Amino acid sequence: MNSPHLKIIPLGGLGEIGLNMMVVEYGETLIIVDAGLMFPEEDMLGIDIVIPDFTYLRENRDRIQALIVTHGHEDHIGAIPFFLREFQVPVYATPLTLALISEKLREHNLLQWSRLVRVLPRETIRIEPFEIEFIQVCHSIPDGVGLAIRTPAGVLVHSGDFKIDNTPIDGRRCDLARFAAYGEEGVLALLSDSTNVEREGYTLSEREIGRTLREIFRECPGRIVVAVFASNIHRIQQVVDIAREFDRKVFLNGKSMVANIRIARELGYIDFDPDEEIFLPDIQKLPDSQVLMLTTGTQGEPFSALTRMAFNVHRKLKVQPGDTIILSSKFIPGNERAIHNIINNLYRQGAEVIHEQVKDIHVSGHAYREELKLLINLVKPKYFIPIHGEFRHLVKHRQLAAATGIPPERCVVAENGNIIHFMPEGTVVEKGVEAGRVFVDGKGVGDVGDLVLRDRRHLSEDGMVIASLVLSKETLEILNGPDLISRGFILEETKPEILDGAKCVVLEVLDRFISDSAVWDCADFQMEIRRELKRFFQRVLERRPFIYPIVVEI
Repeated sequence: MNSPHLKIIPLGGLGEIGLNMMVVEYGETLIIVDAGLMFPEEDMLGIDIVIPDFTYLRENRDRIQALIVTHGHEDHIGAIPFFLREFQVPVYATPLTLALISEKLREHNLLQWSRLVRVLPRETIRIEPFEIEFIQVCHSIPDGVGLAIRTPAGVLVHSGDFKIDNTPIDGRRCDLARFAAYGEEGVLALLSDSTNVEREGYTLSEREIGRTLREIFRECPGRIVVAVFASNIHRIQQVVDIAREFDRKVFLNGKSMVANIRIARELGYIDFDPDEEIFLPDIQKLPDSQVLMLTTGTQGEPFSALTRMAFNVHRKLKVQPGDTIILSSKFIPGNERAIHNIINNLYRQGAEVIHEQVKDIHVSGHAYREELKLLINLVKPKYFIPIHGEFRHLVKHRQLAAATGIPPERCVVAENGNIIHFMPEGTVVEKGVEAGRVFVDGKGVGDVGDLVLRDRRHLSEDGMVIASLVLSKETLEILNGPDLISRGFILEETKPEILDGAKCVVLEVLDRFISDSAVWDCADFQMEIRRELKRFFQRVLERRPFIYPIVVEI
């Protein structure tokens, strides 16, 4: 394996939704496809975002030649500011994707130091020994592309996130002709999006949502609030078009919504006349039947405008009886409880709420099974590698590829950190690259690990007890205490006898420790307090609070 050969190394996005990052390597050249983030799971207490582990990239810093980006969703561009802080390489992306990246880099004060290169579909760039063509695909954000990466070992086709929509809002269809052309030429491996492999049939066209929204608008006499992902420019365009039909003015709510529409306007990706937009003071002046609010907050994000409106804590916007709230998005797994809380509170304030579980007001941007099969049949790869999905998605996609006729031994399921070697005698998959998740908490990157999260979970579930004691350093006589303070454990006023009993435990430990220990050791004494208090609270209350002893010697 010492001679130059092609390698694919996923650093994120395989076995999980989000965090997409993949290395393509040949000889001394290394390029990266996407650098995305993942939003924290429920047990990642206090974490803001999660990014891929860059350890392998740091070890091969001088070999990295470029970052290639398929589209502008956070799970593909969210880690770019953190990446560019360490690696000064050019970033290649289509116009809207590049504009969204620029906005992100501006917030991180990195824009002036970055090399951003604009590319267009069917354009080819050369990064020796690679030649990369950008292939237009449909997705839930404009300007998405797949990639055809020509290498000395053969052609790799990377689908990006895609769906096949024959009636797209912007008229830009998935360029199946280019995928088919590479299929006729011969493709070494297809790397294909697995997100919706469990869904039978075909995805609905985005235009179908427009019909449903139009019916809802026709029946609503009051204000309408549409919550939608700020990146879904096609959905926003349809909402704006329908608002125009029904003589409604549009109020934009949410930082990312305002920024994304500004960028889309500047690039000509949305038809939204400034005269159709209103601002906060205008809402009270217009009749309710002429007001439409476009907002973020579809997933119950705690500080989003929609959440604050639902809980009646927004300083300037209030939900009122007669409002219709449309959640035009998917319920992302893990967010259901937060979303249902919002829906319940909106109903408490007299609003009507429409969401995907009661009407067809959302379509996915990811291909269903029949579209996935079509891409496989067009590309006709020698090897098939499912990407972008949880492990069950990857396995199901491998089974789907095998059903289309690709030999099962050529359908490769890999995980983050695996190295897929393409050798003359076949593929070899091995472990050996450090890959994982790096937690971003405030301005700290990677300084919160599993042990810190374990302590946070312990504190959140069981609370804590602080036991403090002041001793004479010479005589070990008690000068102050013991004092016990609890937080998130019990109300001290309701069960004072519990903490009184805990104080007795501390005194007993001190007496025993002085009499049994030949040499006084404060650290050992604190450890013994922690151990005995754990036993006491477990015996008395069957609880295990976090114990923090403080012993001061004077």
